[in-house]
Amino acid sequence: MTTALPAQKTGHDHWLRIAREIADDLATDAVDREQAGKPPLDEVARLREAGLLTVPAPAGHGAGDVGGPDWRTAYAVVRTISAADGAIGYLLGCHYFLSSSARFFAGPALATRVEQESAAGQWCWGGGLVSCGPPPRLTPTAHGYVLDGRQSCVTGVGIADRLVVRATGSGSGDPLAVLVDPAHPGVVYVDDEDTFGQRLAAGGSVEFDSVPVTEDDVLGSLSADEGALTPFTGLAAPTARLVSVQFCLGVAEGLLAEVREYSRVVHSSWQLSTEQSWPGGPSRDPYVLGVYGELTVAARSASALADQAVEALGRGFARGEDLDDDECAEIAVLASVAESAASRAVQEITGRALDVIGARAALLRHGFDRFWRNARTHTLREPVADRLREVGDYFLNGAHPPFTIPS
Repeated sequence: MTTALPAQKTGHDHWLRIAREIADDLATDAVDREQAGKPPLDEVARLREAGLLTVPAPAGHGAGDVGGPDWRTAYAVVRTISAADGAIGYLLGCHYFLSSSARFFAGPALATRVEQESAAGQWCWGGGLVSCGPPPRLTPTAHGYVLDGRQSCVTGVGIADRLVVRATGSGSGDPLAVLVDPAHPGVVYVDDEDTFGQRLAAGGSVEFDSVPVTEDDVLGSLSADEGALTPFTGLAAPTARLVSVQFCLGVAEGLLAEVREYSRVVHSSWQLSTEQSWPGGPSRDPYVLGVYGELTVAARSASALADQAVEALGRGFARGEDLDDDECAEIAVLASVAESAASRAVQEITGRALDVIGARAALLRHGFDRFWRNARTHTLREPVADRLREVGDYFLNGAHPPFTIPS
């Protein structure tokens, strides 16, 4: 078993420092790795060796408290890693959420056992709970269940130690969260992810052929029907959405940091076209300063909304089973507000920041395009229009957002 780090060395500042060190390491070869597009086995190994896979685990096995993952720290780590390598940052964020899925959907005893086993083995979690086509079928047997079918929209294909997938109960048709050991021979990975971004997020599909599932592996219901889930279980949706938020903010801040260094030493595209030289060099170009000012406002505004949502989520976790439906809805709306702002900010920043640099931004050796491609691939899967509709319906009609988990 993995020996837990002393408590004084597992706080927020400690993990954030470790995350920055790993981010600096990932940044040194981020362009080459992204262009190669190989399965992120080495990258996950770096995260595991640094102990970052266990940040939101229960006390004694990671940085969080029993029954309450340290999401403030986990989100900060995701954002830091995403600034260097968006795909790996998102992969890590999905791992954090999926490794905590038993805490949302299963009973306390089972959740504690699963989390302790995961932390002890430093498992990397993958999977997906979103509905992308007909889900796998869970059929009862004399000794439990068997799982058959195909799950698309899966993160961590081929590199995960455990998978959490969405399945349909035979007969009832209820959607269920199911834990699967990918080492079983009936689990087959399908490398059908062919997107222009998020190449290192290990996306794809998984096929299941008579895979045995025990009673304890069926974590719980994913039903969106009114009253089917407790308000505490409902926190799973905003928790996952805030992973998306931190990914977007990290990518936006990562690109801004890179183009800032570039703009300090290289003439902007406007200077080259007008043959005008500004006193003090390219960093004094008023057009450049104006654009960077606007993009900084966009990033910091989205960041402030994210902080509000994270604080509200923390209060929700503190309420535990005393949380009511109205409180859960308010937290979910705040997460949707933050995701809307972060999505718009990362799309604006990854486009306009390159405009300042001009044609040179298209050179492969800089790798600036990977920020835009990673962000756009993600935002196409999570349309901001859906979040805005939820926020508007809540504002105008007081309607609670539906229980949906992002892909």
